[in-house]
Amino acid sequence: MTSDRSICDLTATELARAIVRGELSSRDAVEAHLARIADRDTRLAAFVTVDADGARRAAQMCDAASAPIGPLHGVPVGIKDLTDTAGLTTTYGSVLFRDHVPREDDLVVARLRRAGAIILGKTNTPEFGFGAVCTNRLCGPTRNPFDSALTSGGSSGGSAVAVASGMVPLAHGTDFGGSVRTPASFCDVASIRPTPGRIPSPRRPFGWDMLATHGFLARNVDDLEFALSVCAGGDANDPLSLGSVGDDHSIAGRPRIAVTPDFGVAPVAREVRARLAAACEALARVADLVPSSPDCGGAIEAFRTLRAANIASSYGELLRTRRAELTPTVIWNIEAGANLSAQDYLNAERRRTAIYRSFRELFTHADVLVAPAASVLPWPNEIADVTAIDGAALETPIDYLAVTFIVSLVGLPVLTLPVPRGEHELPFGIQIIAPPGCESRLFAFGRMLENELGFSHRRPPL
Repeated sequence: MTSDRSICDLTATELARAIVRGELSSRDAVEAHLARIADRDTRLAAFVTVDADGARRAAQMCDAASAPIGPLHGVPVGIKDLTDTAGLTTTYGSVLFRDHVPREDDLVVARLRRAGAIILGKTNTPEFGFGAVCTNRLCGPTRNPFDSALTSGGSSGGSAVAVASGMVPLAHGTDFGGSVRTPASFCDVASIRPTPGRIPSPRRPFGWDMLATHGFLARNVDDLEFALSVCAGGDANDPLSLGSVGDDHSIAGRPRIAVTPDFGVAPVAREVRARLAAACEALARVADLVPSSPDCGGAIEAFRTLRAANIASSYGELLRTRRAELTPTVIWNIEAGANLSAQDYLNAERRRTAIYRSFRELFTHADVLVAPAASVLPWPNEIADVTAIDGAALETPIDYLAVTFIVSLVGLPVLTLPVPRGEHELPFGIQIIAPPGCESRLFAFGRMLENELGFSHRRPPL
């Protein structure tokens, strides 16, 4: 573990162990990853901001400590630029906030720091997280490391690329409608969107809103479990977090897997359906595939309504006062909720409840549910939105996310894993979905797929 390359190829778990054992220093880890960023990020644009000086100071503190600061002692991480970092520029992907330096860390960042993690910088995101391509007027596009002409996915594309290319072993992301899962699928890495509230968001304006969550991207399941373990735990100011631990249990005997290519309603490309079918042939070697699927009728309309109402409330004033400085994608997202009524909102909540109960019924017959982690494969960065799939026009620019946002709608935890692929095939991942609070089940099953079927990250040809 003496060369930069070998240090950058270590997982977060391996790196933490090596530092604690004295096989390398925190400074070694930071310098190796900073060198990797310097070598690759000019081409890939994964980072909006790199805090080399701050990272070196943090590494010096780690190396001077008489005992490990925490489980992630000395491990470099990236933080998505939608999330506040004290003393470090946080732009939210917008020119309106190009000079914004928060005074306080978001709770998830504070917990990572307390665990000993070293923040190397802020990873790129579309403006306010709204966009199919990871680009904004400050940075980007963040290029897919497997084909730099293609998108890395929105909106945690910067984090996905940073992990896939070895700039950091672990990166934070956020997920509203698929924003850790789609980039993970496109960039051949693993991700976790935990049960809403598992990682608290005490500043969230709507305390009971569970559409958006923090999450993580890494190169294997162990690192995702590691990261979640240091960031999970209740906070009195987040009501969802106080009941976020579920009735998890290990899978007894041979796993039972339900599979859906589209939840019965999501538009999904033929090529993605074929890739899922191939993955299921492999899954059948280690699990029983059971014929069960939730009733998701009305899910797309319900999510559109709830999302639009949330965004209009959060950003409506910005649209009124700074419209000329916003991107067209952000404007569309805010305007989508302008004319919703209270009855529209309640109808969506009613449908959401029925769909949730249908998922719970499914889990009485299956241990996990498997679906594609993206409805399409990566497309060129020059194409701003997915407007059609297999020649069929989509009603709105977010409908290509239906295969992921349906899971967001009902608040279930999701592990995303890359599937084995041919030498010339683009990356593709699957969602593995479990009941609320059952992350341990996902991690155990995911490790089995990594070890027995090779559902794991492959290094890009950089």
